[in-house]
Amino acid sequence: MAAEAALSQRLRAAVHYTVGRLCQEVGEDKDVEFSKQTIAAIAETTFRQCENFATDLELFAKHGKRTTVNTDDVKLLARRSKALLNFITEKCNDLACNNAEQKEKRALTTGKGKKKPDDHLEPTVTESEDATID
Repeated sequence: MAAEAALSQRLRAAVHYTVGRLCQEVGEDKDVEFSKQTIAAIAETTFRQCENFATDLELFAKHGKRTTVNTDDVKLLARRSKALLNFITEKCNDLACNNAEQKEKRALTTGKGKKKPDDHLEPTVTESEDATID
């Protein structure tokens, strides 16, 4: 339990730091200042929302009788934000295309030099040859 609490505190600190940096960047760009309380509130809200997302993703996977969260679970989570859903769908499609291309390349490179000689080919039996006529 103590290790879990320590990990949670480290994650909270990382989120707080990242939110602070983002607020700093936005503040410089928009010529606005964020108070420490505002940054802390945004960080806490972000952390809690991420916890909710994680819980929902686990439940979606469990409902699908799986132990691993997949892209369909993430899409389901993002369903209320059309822009986010479109972005995630586009990224999933890009990843799928890249994975397919890599598989093709691997198949081509591993297939070279591995072909059986012609004298070891299995004979093909057609349906007409296999059927017995009485």
